[in-house]
Amino acid sequence: MSRGNQREKAREKNQKKLQAQKNKQEGDPRKRLEAQAEIMRKKQAEADAKKAAAGKA
Repeated sequence: MSRGNQREKAREKNQKKLQAQKNKQEGDPRKRLEAQAEIMRKKQAEADAKKAAAGKA
């Protein structure tokens, strides 16, 4: 079992690498921003509909 520490160190290194990849934003910034804006427009429309329905009831 002399490789236990090496295995653990490799696992820690890989975890750091995966964390770094998760924080990166990939793709075209314009497309990404447009997609995010579309999501927010849908959420706002749902919230407005919910508010209007609550006002009528």
